[in-house]
Amino acid sequence: MNSLFWQRVFAKAKPLVIVLVIAGVLTLILLFTSFFIVDPQEEAAVLFLGKLSRIEGPGIHFKLPFGIERNFNVPTQRVLKEEFGFRTEQSGIVTRYSTRDYPDESTMLTGDLNIIDVEWIIQYRINDVKAWLFNVEDRHKTIRDIAVSIINMLVGDRSIFDVIGSERANIEAKSQELINELFRKYGLGATVTTVKLQNIVPPKGAVQDAFEDVNKAIQDRSKLINEGKEAYNKEIPRARGEAEKTIQVAEGYAIERVNNARGDVARFLAVLAEYRKAPEVVRTRLYYEMYNDVFAGAEDTDLIDKNLKNFIPLKNLERPPRPAPAPGAAEGGDQ
Repeated sequence: MNSLFWQRVFAKAKPLVIVLVIAGVLTLILLFTSFFIVDPQEEAAVLFLGKLSRIEGPGIHFKLPFGIERNFNVPTQRVLKEEFGFRTEQSGIVTRYSTRDYPDESTMLTGDLNIIDVEWIIQYRINDVKAWLFNVEDRHKTIRDIAVSIINMLVGDRSIFDVIGSERANIEAKSQELINELFRKYGLGATVTTVKLQNIVPPKGAVQDAFEDVNKAIQDRSKLINEGKEAYNKEIPRARGEAEKTIQVAEGYAIERVNNARGDVARFLAVLAEYRKAPEVVRTRLYYEMYNDVFAGAEDTDLIDKNLKNFIPLKNLERPPRPAPAPGAAEGGDQ
């Protein structure tokens, strides 16, 4: 009796349960398809039956449910990046790169017919949501094709040493300008903010070995040139200093000789004037001065005339005896 009763209850209630389940599912679909969230770094394009209806900013927004209106979030405030010639597998404190090579992107021919591997990145931002979503079908491939073609063109206009060295910054600036020009031409809705050449080397193998040999020879040449300039800068100033010193000593000696000659002339003229006034007196004086100069450093010398008229008869011609040493000094010497 009880089982029959419940069977009848369930039979009557089954359509109601089905209706309630369907209503619940529709309610959930309605709730989840009636609003969408836009992050602070995004903008959302809302399409009504496939046609652009409006563009919404960050926040929670409502839309018509059941797919009547669809939203596409676009990261307009984020800086996006494309890598060429390499791939980053994991970024962070320790960045890990893929070991795979991408020669179709990185291998290029320079203006002087050398082969080189160029790895670089571009960073760009989306500035037009409508153009980004509707103007170009394959945006990612278009960006990469444009970047590869521009870098190939700029590298092909320069020699290998210019690409590696002095023209590196010019290539980055010019490529950014040309890529943005093509982005505007295609209506891509994005702008490149940075082009950065990461690593520029010859291809691995014989080309890289030959390039390293050439580069080493160039470095050795530069080293020898620098050493020569260093020796030149060291020796030439010293030689110039010594030459200047010799010239100054010679000039000083010349001035000294001229001044001495002028002094001698002035003294001679003064003596000549006095001689003309009193010849005998000046002659005698000069005679005495000459003897005084000749015997100025002599010791135990007596000047006499040939007739000994000015010789003192009582002069002791023997040398005086040396004084005897003091007693204390003698004893000390004996010891």
